[in-house]
Amino acid sequence: MSKATTMPRPMCLVENVNGSLCVCKDTIEFLSRINEPVVVVSVVGLYRTGKSYLMNRLARQQSGFALGNTIESKTKGIWMWCVPHPLIEGQTLVLLDTEGLGDVNKGDSKNDGWIFCLAVLLSSTLVYNSRGTIDNNALEQLHYVTELAEQIKIRSPSEAAEEEEGDSQFVRFFPSFVWVVRDFTLDLEIDRKKVSEDEYLDFALQLKKGLGHLVQNYVDTISSGRVPCLDNAVVALANLENQAAVQEALKIYQSGMEEVKSKFPVNVTDLTAEHQKFSSLATSEFMKCSFKDDKGEYLGNLMEAIDTNYIDLIDKNEKTSEKKCGDLLKNLFSEMSEQMQNGLYSQPGGYELYCRDRDAAVAEYRSEPNKGVRAEAVLNEFLKERGAEANSILLTDKKLTENDRKIQEEKEKAALMEQRCKEEEEKRIESERIMEVEKERQEDRMRQMEEKFSFEMQQQQQEMDRALESKLKEQEELLNKGFKEKAGFLDEEIRNLKAEQKESSSGGFFKGVLMPLISTAAQLIPSFLTHRVMMKGLK
Repeated sequence: MSKATTMPRPMCLVENVNGSLCVCKDTIEFLSRINEPVVVVSVVGLYRTGKSYLMNRLARQQSGFALGNTIESKTKGIWMWCVPHPLIEGQTLVLLDTEGLGDVNKGDSKNDGWIFCLAVLLSSTLVYNSRGTIDNNALEQLHYVTELAEQIKIRSPSEAAEEEEGDSQFVRFFPSFVWVVRDFTLDLEIDRKKVSEDEYLDFALQLKKGLGHLVQNYVDTISSGRVPCLDNAVVALANLENQAAVQEALKIYQSGMEEVKSKFPVNVTDLTAEHQKFSSLATSEFMKCSFKDDKGEYLGNLMEAIDTNYIDLIDKNEKTSEKKCGDLLKNLFSEMSEQMQNGLYSQPGGYELYCRDRDAAVAEYRSEPNKGVRAEAVLNEFLKERGAEANSILLTDKKLTENDRKIQEEKEKAALMEQRCKEEEEKRIESERIMEVEKERQEDRMRQMEEKFSFEMQQQQQEMDRALESKLKEQEELLNKGFKEKAGFLDEEIRNLKAEQKESSSGGFFKGVLMPLISTAAQLIPSFLTHRVMMKGLK
C-alpha cells in the first residue's frame, strides 16, 4: 500500500447512532484512493468477546481498534483499518471490526442483523469470534448468527420463485468462514482419540435429527420480501462502479489528447495516432475498473463518449487549419491585392504578370509547414474565388489575341480542376486514415475485451469448482453419517453445478455474450464514418 493511502489508525466506516446506520464519507473517500487489490477480513460475534483485540493482532499492532474493559460494547457500527497485506506484496488487508452482537442495551435485534449482513456482504473472509468451549451454548450463539444470515438472499423474491435458490450459490458468493474459539481449555478428543481442530468442529456441528422447521422459516423469510438481495446489490454496485469507470477512462483520453490539441493544426496521421494511443489506454483503464459489464453497455457508453470527443477534436483541428491557411493566403496575396487596386494588372501584359505573382504566392503557401488537414481545400476555395478576377484580367489584356485568351482559359480550367483533385486527395487520405485507425482501435478493443472476459471466466470457473467441491463433500459426509435421504436432496444442485461448469468450459459464455458484443462493436466504424460523411462530405 502506497504512503499516500496508508491508514495510521482505524476509521469509522459505518456509524450506528440510535439504531440508524450511516456511511462515513471521509472513510469512503480514503478507501476509493486504494488502487491495489484488497482482502477484506471482518470479525463478528457476541459483544465483549475480544473481537477488537483479535483484529489488532491481525494488523500486527498492540493497539488500534478500541478495546473495552466493561460489559458494555465498546465498538459501535463498523470500523475499518487498512494495512499492507502481511504475506502478499502489492495487496491491502482491510480489517473490519463490527459492533458486538446481542448487546442488551440496544433493545432492537434488527440492528444486529444489519450489522452482520454488512459484514457478510463486504468480506472475503468472515471471522466468527467466541469464548470458551464449543458446547450447546456456543452452538446456540452460532445459530443466532446463522439466523441473521437468512436476511441475505442472492436473488429477489420474484426471481427466487421462478428458480429455487440452492445454498450452492451461497458458496460462490459468500466469504470464507473462520470460527475463532478463545480461551478453549478442553483437550481435542473424540472417543478418547486425539483429533484436529477441524475434526472437532465438524463433530460439534454434526447434523441432528429434526431440523425441518428451518426450511419453513427459510421459505417464509423469502416470501416476506424483507431481505437484502445480492443480485440487486451487485447490479446497483456494478452501475456505480461502471459509471465511475467510464468517467475515469474518459478523463485519461481527454487529458492525453490535450497535448495534441495544443498543437493544432496537425496532420491526420498525428491526430489519429494520438487518438488510437489514448483510446487504447482509456479502454484499458475501463477494463481494469469495470465490474460485471456483461452486456457491454458501459463499454459502449465509453466508446460513444470517446468518439464524440474525437469528432469534436477533428472539427476543431480542421477549423484551426482553415483559419491558419486563410490567414496565410490573405497575407501572401496582400501585395497582389494592392497591385490590383493600383491597376498594375490592367495594362497590356498584365495577365502574364498576374499569373506569375499568383503562382509564386501559391508556391510559397505550399512550402509553409504545419498547415493542417485543410490546406488544399482552403487553397482550392481561395483560387475559385479569385477565378473571376483572373478572367477579368485575361479579357482586358490587349496584348493577347483571341486565340491566346482561349488557350489561357483552358489552362485556368485545368489548373482549377487539378486543385480540385488535390483537395479530393486530401479528403481521401484523411478518410482512409480514419478508417484504418478505427479498425485498429476496434481490434485493440476486442483484444482487451477477450482478455477481460477470459479472466472473469476463470474466476467464474473457480467459483463453480469451489461450489461443486463443497456440495460433493457435503453429500459424501451425509452419506457416511447415514443421512441418505438428505444426501439425495443435493443431487439436483450437483447436476446443475456440473451443467454450468460444462457450459463455461465449452465457451458458452464466449459464444453467448462476447460474440454479440464483438458484432455490436463492429458497427461502430461504419456509424462513425457515416457521421463524418454527413458532416464533412467525405465521399
